[in-house]
Amino acid sequence: MSEQFVLGLHEVDEMQVAVVGGKGAHLGALSRVDGIRVPAGFCVTTDAFRRVVAEAPTIDDRLDRLSRLDPDDREAIRTLSAEIRRTVEGIAIPGDLAAAITSALARLGEQAAYAVRSSATAEDLPTASFAGQQDTYLNIVGPAAILRHVSRCWASLFTERAVTYRQRNGIDHRTVHMAVVVQRMLFPQAAGILFTADPVTGNRKVATVDAGFGLGEALVSGLVNPDVFKVRDGEVVAKAIAAKQRSVHALPEGGTQEQAIDPQRQEQPALTDAQVVRLVQLGRRIEAHFGCPQDIEWCLVDDGFQIVQSRPITTLFPIPESGDGENHVYLSVGHQQMMTDAMKPLGLSFWQMTTPAPMAVAGGRLFVDVTQRLASPASRAGLLELVGKSDPLTGDALRTVLERDGFIRPLPDEGPPGPLIRRAQAPIETDPAIVTELIGQSEASVAASERDIRTKSAEALLDFIRADIQELRRLLFDPRSYQVFMSAMEATWWLNEQLEAWLGEKNAADTLTQSVPHNVTSEMGLALLDVADVIRPHSDVVAFLQHVEDEGFLDELPKLAGGQEARDAIEAWLDQYGMRCVGEIDITRPRWSERPSTLVPMILGNIRNFEPGAGERRFEQGRQEAGKKEQELLERLRAMPDGEGKAEETKRMIDRVRTFIGYREYPKYGMISRYFVYKRALLEEAERLVQAHVLREREDIFYLSFQELHDVVRTNRVDDQLIGRRKDAFRSYQALTPPRVLTSDGEGIAGAYRRDDLPAGALVGLPVSAGTVEGRARVILDMAQADLEPGDILVTATTDPSWTPLFVAVAGLVTEVGGLMTHGAVIAREYGLPAVVGVADATRLILDGQRIRVHGTDGYVEILR
Repeated sequence: MSEQFVLGLHEVDEMQVAVVGGKGAHLGALSRVDGIRVPAGFCVTTDAFRRVVAEAPTIDDRLDRLSRLDPDDREAIRTLSAEIRRTVEGIAIPGDLAAAITSALARLGEQAAYAVRSSATAEDLPTASFAGQQDTYLNIVGPAAILRHVSRCWASLFTERAVTYRQRNGIDHRTVHMAVVVQRMLFPQAAGILFTADPVTGNRKVATVDAGFGLGEALVSGLVNPDVFKVRDGEVVAKAIAAKQRSVHALPEGGTQEQAIDPQRQEQPALTDAQVVRLVQLGRRIEAHFGCPQDIEWCLVDDGFQIVQSRPITTLFPIPESGDGENHVYLSVGHQQMMTDAMKPLGLSFWQMTTPAPMAVAGGRLFVDVTQRLASPASRAGLLELVGKSDPLTGDALRTVLERDGFIRPLPDEGPPGPLIRRAQAPIETDPAIVTELIGQSEASVAASERDIRTKSAEALLDFIRADIQELRRLLFDPRSYQVFMSAMEATWWLNEQLEAWLGEKNAADTLTQSVPHNVTSEMGLALLDVADVIRPHSDVVAFLQHVEDEGFLDELPKLAGGQEARDAIEAWLDQYGMRCVGEIDITRPRWSERPSTLVPMILGNIRNFEPGAGERRFEQGRQEAGKKEQELLERLRAMPDGEGKAEETKRMIDRVRTFIGYREYPKYGMISRYFVYKRALLEEAERLVQAHVLREREDIFYLSFQELHDVVRTNRVDDQLIGRRKDAFRSYQALTPPRVLTSDGEGIAGAYRRDDLPAGALVGLPVSAGTVEGRARVILDMAQADLEPGDILVTATTDPSWTPLFVAVAGLVTEVGGLMTHGAVIAREYGLPAVVGVADATRLILDGQRIRVHGTDGYVEILR
């Protein structure tokens, strides 16, 4: 009977997480690795935990209540989790279970001192470490004390921090069980943590060692700053020795105590360089065994290292697989597309099928390998110029990599890869009919796709989509289409550079691009103002919308006075723009047509903040301001020497920009329109698979690549475990922040602006829309939660086209990610909003409600109060 309650560490390995928890499984595996010493001990299994919890039937009811709590309701979580802990601690350990534990103690020496450690089944996992969420007790002496602390470890499954962590990670409390590791206590001269990859930069080739005197508790608790060593290729490459004034040591009678360190020892290193290198060698052995970078707790006892814990480092951004052993440099696609969130597998594969550039996948994001372009002098300069102009942080990050000797192996000039971003081959004739024709072609093509897909199902549907994507690619990469918007972008750059040189006018093109024709994204925001105009006179409808909670509200509207008109207006808007949403390049994201309630806060904000006719007035005001600016600039140029020639060339560039720049937004709109055609058909097919009991739910298809989905449709079989793993991986990827530039060493490089012309305390960014504005900062990460007032400044992480309806309601824009020609920048200029993008950590450094000043011409933000 005792065997199911207690297992020796030598009896378990990493495959037995369900039995001994993450910590126990890892320690058991470590004890089998050649050359790794682990303190002797045993595991009290999860069977023992379940046996004890079964003694308290009220726990089930409390767990149900706990699961229903909002993760942000800290007080309710604190109260209920404390009740559960007291209940678990108060349960008497059954006699046979207590006997099994004391028998295991007797074999190791029951009067010895032990460390008693929690080991939950949902900790030390590749996707969620749960580090520090449950409790550990050191230097526990005697069977009675050990049994008492085993109970306390069981109860620590329900600490407030552990409960909140599980809720935020979508882990059901009922699925997690607690084992307990009991190990012989160590009395080390030094202890600390080894990261086999640099936890700050992510570099897998750099190990970091934190070390202090005595027990590691002094470092973990923050009592002292550690000595920090960095090791690369078997050599200490950097170290910082801290003044360690205190340490934690074990007491003879049990427990621990802080002690002062002699002044002459305080600044001595806790480890020699040779010991650090030896420790890292052990860490590499452990890393190789588990197959991923590790966070390792170690102790130095009599000049020998013992390992008391090892868990995966879950905060590292994954590295794209190259398989060739060479150094690589990757650019984040998400930073160019204003979509830095993790994407589901189906979304990733659609984007890969759509784009001509080969793209690597890591952490649920897409990256372009630019190694060869950087290695070839013929393509390097153009890449750095274009990337740096669009996003200086990315450009600087690439230069940082190039400055590192030997990382990029130079290539001969012949045969370099094509440029990442092509320039227009030749200026195109400034003819509005070209834009009209291109838009008409796209609309006709999407309509044909929508018509033809209706007759397709099963394999024929997947084959149709694969073939139809070639038509999408043809339209997206039509040379004339590309020439139109690249001619406009290059004309924009020309205007900004030449007018600053000739007239000292910064970012002149920003005003000149207000209210241009054919900008489908800016038109979308103005059209939602028109929807508000329809609804505003009907007070019953306005009152009803203030309490909308589900997606059936459109069907309820006709029951109200004016409700049919409101419904017609909303549905007409959705017919035109309902295929869009936040993160729209991921086909799996819910569209506005699928979740129209997302629009309600924006409609109500427009009703509250604007007068009737605001959309038309806004467009006309921008058009007049652009015309006035054009006349002013041309008059100033004509007054200069050779002024007529300068004015004539400038006029030609202004006409080109105003005719073509609006089309910059259209190709993506056409792509997203087509994606929605595909998505609706695929969800219908998924419903067939659900009805046939192949899939558990429709949305399971989102966790398959396109080819995998094709195979499922063909065979009517699916790997449920694969889908489960993909869901777990996606949840872990959501917590990661992708770097702008990533190397094959795993190092994420952020880049810097390197400016020294700013006021003290200013936050630097990229100026993308001229002007200066002062107002209240509204830090918004979810547009559905937006509550804006006139004069507010929107501060957010990224803005794709879906954020445009909010732009009409704000006075300025600040984002963490963005470039000169990304969608948010283009629309900010068209609406005349001062905007600064690429402001690192803006949503953290600027507090909601603070008063800020945005310098859209010079590229910085001041926090006023």
